[in-house]
Amino acid sequence: MGAEGSSTDQASFPGARAPDRRREVDAGGVRLSVYEWGDEAAPPVMLVHGGFDFARTYDAFAPRIADAGFRVVSWDHRGHGDSEHAQLYSWVADERDMLAVVDSTTRQPCAAIGHSKGGSMLAHAIQAMPYRFTRFVAIDGLPFRGRAPDVAERERTVMMREEIARWLDHRRESGGLVRKPGTLEELARRRARMNPRLSHEWLCYLAAIGARRDEDGYRWKIDPALRMGGFGPHRARWAADRLPGFPIPILAIFGTESEPMGWDVDPEDLKPYLPASAQLEVFQDTGHFIHVERPERTAERVLEFLA
Repeated sequence: MGAEGSSTDQASFPGARAPDRRREVDAGGVRLSVYEWGDEAAPPVMLVHGGFDFARTYDAFAPRIADAGFRVVSWDHRGHGDSEHAQLYSWVADERDMLAVVDSTTRQPCAAIGHSKGGSMLAHAIQAMPYRFTRFVAIDGLPFRGRAPDVAERERTVMMREEIARWLDHRRESGGLVRKPGTLEELARRRARMNPRLSHEWLCYLAAIGARRDEDGYRWKIDPALRMGGFGPHRARWAADRLPGFPIPILAIFGTESEPMGWDVDPEDLKPYLPASAQLEVFQDTGHFIHVERPERTAERVLEFLA
């Protein structure tokens, strides 16, 4: 699904800048939209967005990294933004897509920054292929492991049956699902339910670049078949338990305020799992979207780490 009918050209927000280049990458038959800020000959930095976001949500953050002498590369995940919709979605498919974009950018090890789900994806991929990356920044992207369900083994099969039934019901209905239309103002107000700390002006900018215009109004471009509640098969504890031996330098940035789309991670709980070399930064009075609330400060800290 392309960007036809969007109002990207008219959208503006103080400090935000559209990418310098746009290209496409074929990831196993799924077309991904890739965006770049900065000199094409500069050292690359991969920028991975979170779930139900898209690459252009970095419009206020990525230029600050690019202006410091980097080639910042991001992309819309399958089913998000202007990337192609897929028949099925999974954590592993998203990671394969990520590696396809990295391969299309450079065959040398590079730095990477991930927000939310993007940070957790990177943590998993880096542990498997540390030779592909040099430094890693997780912007509220390290979910802490949750407790296992306190049920007897015989009851877990019942839980599994219910989960599979719900998933199959959703798949059965997904073919006919469409997102609710509205004005850009209405889309911004809907997004505010999930991003209550972000300004209305920013959310209107986000709607202008993240929605398409149909005959009956604007719709978010994200595939309606996607739903909240996990990206499986993946659990937070799989990554958290391996963090003590993380193979490359890591900077973990956290906020202090809870939000509907956040991980609700207490950095003090995660600290014992981080390697001794890890750098931990906590931004007070900041929510899950740290790089949107504090783009300049986040960029300064990230650049200090990358240097």
